[in-house]
Amino acid sequence: MQQNAPFLESIYLVIECSKWEVDIAIWIIASGFRPGIVRSLASLSDLTDCAWKGTTTVGLQSSNKETFLRFLCYRIPPVSSPCGQDYSAIARLSPFHRWLSLWRKILLITSCYTNAERCCNIIDASLDSKLIKIVRIQSKEGTKRIQIPPTSSVGHFLNEVRNSLNLSTVGWSLYKDRQKNHRIANSRKTLTSIGIKHGDLLLLHEEPAACSSMDPDECMDTTDSAAAAVNNTTTLFGNSEVLQDEVDILLSKEDGLIHRKRHPQLCRHGPMGKCIHCSPLEPFDEEYLSKLEPPIKHLSFHSYIRKLRSGVDKGKFTMLENVVCTITPGCKEHPPWPNGICTKCQPNAITLNRQSYRHIDYVMFQNSKIMENFLNYWRSCGCQRLGYLYGYYDPHKDVPLGIKTVVVAIYEPPQKNTKNSIQLLEDAQADTVDAVAKILGLRKVGWIVTDLLPKDVHKGTVQHTRGVDMHLMSAEECIMAAAFQNAHPNPCKYARDKYFGSKFVTVIVSGDCNDSIDIHGYQVSNQCMSLVRDNCLVPTRDDPTLAYVRNSTNIQYVPDVFYKMKDEYNNEKLALGRPLPVEYLLIDVPNGFPKNMKFLLDKLDDQFPIENRDNIGQPQNFNVLAKYAEQYMDGKFLEMASDFHFLTYLVKTEIIKLEDLQPLATAVKQESALEAIHFKRSKAWQTVEQLMKANGPPQDNLPKAATSWSCQHCTFINARNDEACEMCNLPRS
Repeated sequence: MQQNAPFLESIYLVIECSKWEVDIAIWIIASGFRPGIVRSLASLSDLTDCAWKGTTTVGLQSSNKETFLRFLCYRIPPVSSPCGQDYSAIARLSPFHRWLSLWRKILLITSCYTNAERCCNIIDASLDSKLIKIVRIQSKEGTKRIQIPPTSSVGHFLNEVRNSLNLSTVGWSLYKDRQKNHRIANSRKTLTSIGIKHGDLLLLHEEPAACSSMDPDECMDTTDSAAAAVNNTTTLFGNSEVLQDEVDILLSKEDGLIHRKRHPQLCRHGPMGKCIHCSPLEPFDEEYLSKLEPPIKHLSFHSYIRKLRSGVDKGKFTMLENVVCTITPGCKEHPPWPNGICTKCQPNAITLNRQSYRHIDYVMFQNSKIMENFLNYWRSCGCQRLGYLYGYYDPHKDVPLGIKTVVVAIYEPPQKNTKNSIQLLEDAQADTVDAVAKILGLRKVGWIVTDLLPKDVHKGTVQHTRGVDMHLMSAEECIMAAAFQNAHPNPCKYARDKYFGSKFVTVIVSGDCNDSIDIHGYQVSNQCMSLVRDNCLVPTRDDPTLAYVRNSTNIQYVPDVFYKMKDEYNNEKLALGRPLPVEYLLIDVPNGFPKNMKFLLDKLDDQFPIENRDNIGQPQNFNVLAKYAEQYMDGKFLEMASDFHFLTYLVKTEIIKLEDLQPLATAVKQESALEAIHFKRSKAWQTVEQLMKANGPPQDNLPKAATSWSCQHCTFINARNDEACEMCNLPRS
């Protein structure tokens, strides 16, 4: 073996380079080999320093199984040469670092090489500077792998851990051991310098102490990480810049688990134990939700979010995206539409799916008087009516992480009504009504419309015009509902666009199968919202159950919209949405009234007239205001002021300014009689009283709601003081 020494004193780096036509076939034994049985090594000793040579075969024999690998071999001057003392040449002359680890194994096996150990240390340093480290982080949620260059600083590594695990800037620490003796403090040192190697397992400990109680040098947050957290906010873990609704903030802090009681037969443990039959379930457990009575067909929106984040990656790579139905503008690769289009700017085809979740899980009217006052218009004239729902959002306890809409008042905008149609007019006071609702803690949460046709005026029944066999919502109503939902988007920190879907609800009053008045709540899907937003959907003329997707024109490109249907052989197939059944766009929302009704803005039986009802003899004017206030001025001032239509009239007519009405709104909201008395003594209300006195007592010839009378035969409310009913023509008495 002495003759092979010159070769063994040279370093051959194994690299990969397809452009050089030089092969050396090396038989590498998996279990190692003995230098004494190496053959044909002397032929390589004649290779010139730093030169490429032709093909040479080196055989390393062993009794064990042999593995064949092919590489390119590059020769570096031997250690004995002057330039051989520069061991860093290994790193400089070997850009293909992934083969260094294999050559390191060959050097360790070749024990006769005198400087093998020293050279291996150099190769280790080269590997540390070239390779990506994978460091494992163990937390209470599992093990997470972090990929990071070994030359990165500790501070940068801690920021990567915080972003990957969705941690706060304070309140957690990393340790090298389970005894928590070696804490990793924030510094500018590299990971290699503090002894963190590839494959190391670090322990994450979440500490209750805040960063303010820690040493500033040891705080996990850095200036760079804080800036990065602000800039990189559009992840599923939340965009902190989005101002969400209060109910969303509240539900995001709850665990949402479905807690079950101990099963008397299946559970065999003590009262403090848990098993698979009584352990808590996730809020998106479909099997449990389907067995409830009544079953829950749609997940709540927050349960849907938890389902997306339930995977191993915690939803890191999942984003909520709004459907886009328009061409992406600004494409430079072709002329604009209709002269050109490409796959980069062309919107994808849409396949309609039944939405598995809903943003609102229940619509609750605060009391029955709200609905009765709204229906009195139809009872008075037989014409259909539309109104806007004002209320607030609350958690719905009957659905895991559910949200319910609580309706407190109905505002009726200007409109033209007939027995079969409604035409909305421009409302110049819409912003004023919203402002009054805001100081009362309310907001516009939906819209309501009637579809009532009398069937038997003697029995007071109505026609059954909607149902499963007919239609639930017409295509025109679906498009209008989508337009309302687009006008009131739902702020969402989990969406790239900062909004996703809508909480705006649709309530339709129609006849049921028993010919009685029934109330139904709906929403349209996010796909329907996108189609209407981009002007892709229109109603059909002859069938209310069908909508139609527009055809592309020279002005607008419309993507294809498909839906699933079954053919005559009961096979499922895709059909083009021309026409399109609107049932694919609907989401049913239950509704009802509470057992214990609350009358926040309906405390009096004789209420202030509702706006825009002049055509049925219920006007709003100053004389009506004076008469209304005179009845309750002394003992029931709070009850008098607890009327949404009364408060909006004061501001719309500028009798009282909005900022002056704030104390009274607070008194009404808190139901505080003392605060109401304080407002009664204020200058704002004293001015109103002086105006009422100056105008004198209300005139008797003004149209009053009291002139109307209800027919004892058909219950129709007649506006005029006639001797016979306008609806059934029967005598008044």
